[in-house]
Amino acid sequence: MDVQHFERITAFIEARLTPLFDEATGSERGFAMDDTSRALRALRNAVLEASAVKGLIEKRATAEPALRRVIDQSVEHHWDVLRGIARQWEDHADFVREFKRHAWELEATPAAAATVEN
Repeated sequence: MDVQHFERITAFIEARLTPLFDEATGSERGFAMDDTSRALRALRNAVLEASAVKGLIEKRATAEPALRRVIDQSVEHHWDVLRGIARQWEDHADFVREFKRHAWELEATPAAAATVEN
């Protein structure tokens, strides 16, 4: 798995969430203290936190074997979080098959080939 997987899935989710916060679309959500606004902020924070793990991927190559296993587990966990969120829009035209795959399935598929698959 590479950083590009995280960048693509995060961009896909952000493209779904951003309009929900945009005042130009007439949205009043996201900024208030009502439950919908809180849920939107929590979801956006979960996406940002899960996507931040992409920084570990670059460190994996030079990490000691024990640390490499921890990095792998962390990357897989955070990918699963993003995958679960993205699948809420599985019927969206921009949803790609890559977002349904488990982390270990992405190891066998180079990032460039995964985007072509749809």
